[in-house]
Amino acid sequence: MKKFEEKTTKTTPIYDGRIIKLQIDDVTLPNGQVAKREIIKHPGAVAVIAVTDEGKLVLVEQYRKAVERSIIEIPAGKLEPGEEPVMTARRELEEETGYGAHQLTFLQTFATSPGFADEVLHLFVARGLYTIDNKADLDEDEFVELLEVSLEEAQVMVADQRIYDAKTAFAVLWLAANLEKNLLA
Repeated sequence: MKKFEEKTTKTTPIYDGRIIKLQIDDVTLPNGQVAKREIIKHPGAVAVIAVTDEGKLVLVEQYRKAVERSIIEIPAGKLEPGEEPVMTARRELEEETGYGAHQLTFLQTFATSPGFADEVLHLFVARGLYTIDNKADLDEDEFVELLEVSLEEAQVMVADQRIYDAKTAFAVLWLAANLEKNLLA
């Protein structure tokens, strides 16, 4: 048994949507008590810390209905069935920014909201960016604006909450740590 493991005794599907599924799990807690857990099932996603040869961070601004505002983010997107994360990263970078990358390096995978969702995000670093002549189109319901900012500008965007999501705040922290160590050369 895993430390503090909760054993699922019953799963009740609630919603099966285009992006997520919602279920209620009945669980037995480590102390023998029972509880209910509301869980969002998600296929997973990727995000890309794209850095230009000039050391600029490539970002996109888009409206996020869940938080009712526009926010500035690193390029990201949902995994398609059977798609390898590195291919999703290449596709999303191209669709959202018009860039390809000569070097795409896996950084890490982390849970985005483990209190209620099983989504994991695969994070990549893109270097050696080049412009795609005939870039892929954005999804029909996607509207983004491209930005290229210095580390200092990105840090201000975190401070004033234009960068509002965890993956992008993490990207800014990662970039600061690695520029400081000169690891992006």
